[in-house]
Amino acid sequence: MSDRVDERAPDRGETWRRPLAILGHGGRSVMTCRYRCGRACDHPAPNQSPNPTFADLVATTTTGGRVALSRRTVLRTGALGSLVLSLTAVGAPAVAAESPHGGRRPGGKPHPPQHGGSLTFSPVAPNRRDDIVLPPGYTYAVVIRWGDPVLPGAPEFDLHHQTAERQSQQFGYNNDFVAVLPLDQPDRALLVVNHEYTDEELMFPGFTSHAALSVEQVRTAIAAHGISVVEIERVGRTGQWRVVRSGPRPYNRRVTALSTEFVLTGPAAGSPWLRTAADPRGRTVIGTLNNCAGGVTPWGTVLSGEENVDQYFVGGDAVPAALKPRYARYGITTSTRYPSDSRRWERADERFDLARHPNEAHRFGWIVEIDPYDPRSRPRKHTALGRFKHEGATVAVAKDGRVVVYMGDDERFEYLYKFVSDKKMMPGTSPAARRHNLTLLESGTLYVATFRFTSAGEIDGSGRLPSDGAFNGTGRWIRLVSGGRSYVPGMTADEVLVFTRLAADAVGATKMDRPEDVEPNPVTGRIYAALTNNSARGVGSNPRADEANPRTANKHGHILEITEDEGDFAAETFTWSVPIVCGDPADPSTYFAGFDKRRVSPISCPDNLTFDSQGTMWIATDGSALGSNDGLFATPVTGPERGYLRQFLTVPVGAEACGPFITHDDRSLFLAVQHPGEVDGASLENPASTWPDGTIPRPAVICVWRDDGGRIGT
Repeated sequence: MSDRVDERAPDRGETWRRPLAILGHGGRSVMTCRYRCGRACDHPAPNQSPNPTFADLVATTTTGGRVALSRRTVLRTGALGSLVLSLTAVGAPAVAAESPHGGRRPGGKPHPPQHGGSLTFSPVAPNRRDDIVLPPGYTYAVVIRWGDPVLPGAPEFDLHHQTAERQSQQFGYNNDFVAVLPLDQPDRALLVVNHEYTDEELMFPGFTSHAALSVEQVRTAIAAHGISVVEIERVGRTGQWRVVRSGPRPYNRRVTALSTEFVLTGPAAGSPWLRTAADPRGRTVIGTLNNCAGGVTPWGTVLSGEENVDQYFVGGDAVPAALKPRYARYGITTSTRYPSDSRRWERADERFDLARHPNEAHRFGWIVEIDPYDPRSRPRKHTALGRFKHEGATVAVAKDGRVVVYMGDDERFEYLYKFVSDKKMMPGTSPAARRHNLTLLESGTLYVATFRFTSAGEIDGSGRLPSDGAFNGTGRWIRLVSGGRSYVPGMTADEVLVFTRLAADAVGATKMDRPEDVEPNPVTGRIYAALTNNSARGVGSNPRADEANPRTANKHGHILEITEDEGDFAAETFTWSVPIVCGDPADPSTYFAGFDKRRVSPISCPDNLTFDSQGTMWIATDGSALGSNDGLFATPVTGPERGYLRQFLTVPVGAEACGPFITHDDRSLFLAVQHPGEVDGASLENPASTWPDGTIPRPAVICVWRDDGGRIGT
């Protein structure tokens, strides 16, 4: 099969039958759940804290407090007045920043924003095809796939002879977050990609069990985690990009979980909780794990979130009894030496055995910062941003020049966070500005969100709108820690940062339905969060539905919209609404910002978000519970077509759509196609997908462009 494919959308009127979803896993296979998150859905949610519940909030929201704006003024307004002006004055969020070389974001001159601009592509119908399916007039090509050479001189991929040394020079497995950063030449750029996790069943021929893998195969899997930096080039004057295959390529780099040294920064660096036998100072960590989403900073670095790190460790039963609740709060099994589906990495490196090195787990679960422009630099783990299951981290600049980082903790009933730096960003790309800005995430204030509701007593879990016509309310960012000062009684500053979930429990943060990607809109300044799903919401003794999480057994997820007070990203109060409640539009529990549901595409399990230069929101899905392949969707968030959501593409069988990235001129769209063919019962000998090359499934990054060279989507 050629990399260049011109896929046409199936006829919109074709028959599509929706099979039943697997309860607890959405549309994910058990195989995906096993390798991605250690089958978290099969275990009780780690958050068992007695935070305020729905019933507690009824009294709070009906006896006082500021009332949020109505549906008419919050959900159907197309402009934000002074908010937009203030955002323009201080600079858009990081994705619109310049590089330290002075170049623009790849793609040339941006188009002027047009609020509420119409999308013109023909929606792709739900399907189960083993390919990328696009609207008419669009083409895609594979940019890079698992095992392709990254470092100059790296060996070509050989399925039957992969080693840790070879993999450390090649593109890693299961690509997730994607960023494209400019170089001095306008048609050259750096592609930066996370490698979240490995699926050994689809990596090693003849796989039978993790215990049966050789130590070298285990080391190869460890090397397949991490981050890749690859130089790419535009193809002619089109929207297509490809890997640069010759020349020096000085920026190309593999960051791995096997051997790359990371520096711990911030108030918790050196904490006794982070010290190990190999690192008695608690300041240097080997590797990064389960890197999910991320963000680009205004100073030209990339942030990456370490997410489901609990699954890599064994020996939790041997940690001191008094500390077991802290480990369990992070999903680490403390009742048996080997958790179910253990990867058995301790056979290759003893640091993954908590019986011998109980603090090693605390050294993962951070936000990582990597400088793609300096391949000799050591990546850093910023303790000031807290430790939890980080989906990602995105950056905006506050009115006073401080930087703000938004983050979600991706697990059922977890929380939304933000960090505000102590120091202000220095504008420009001079060496002095760059040195200063590289320190911004080392000190500041970490907050967690709490939500208050306008119609708490009317929320019954059905998804039905309350009488005021809106799921909305107000909220507050609660301080957890600032530098060396803890705001949580009974916890020191380093305890708050190492055990951030426990600190957030203590201050009564609002339990959310798997908060994943949190992204500022570069045009409006509003903040959007993907709440992927939570099939446990309101089931049994679990927390009931509330106005910010309005559905019981929420298997399809929803989108949250936050407007910081006075248009200032550093504000400590905000208003919020739920503009989209996902699912089949025919389902009465769904909602699309009041738009005619007969015209929108079905969508389930929103995960990653991005915005084009017009402020249109693009949504990638993970584990659709509607029976179709996952895909990428787009919707205006302002103007008369707000909520008019349409499916732009679908990914192959078993795959997830990850890390959408749109270039500044809107002519190129990059997307990570993660875990193709990850279907129960599949193997290399009996693959469920043969994408992208017609042989075995290989995770890959693709580039999509319009055949006529125009802007994506419009």
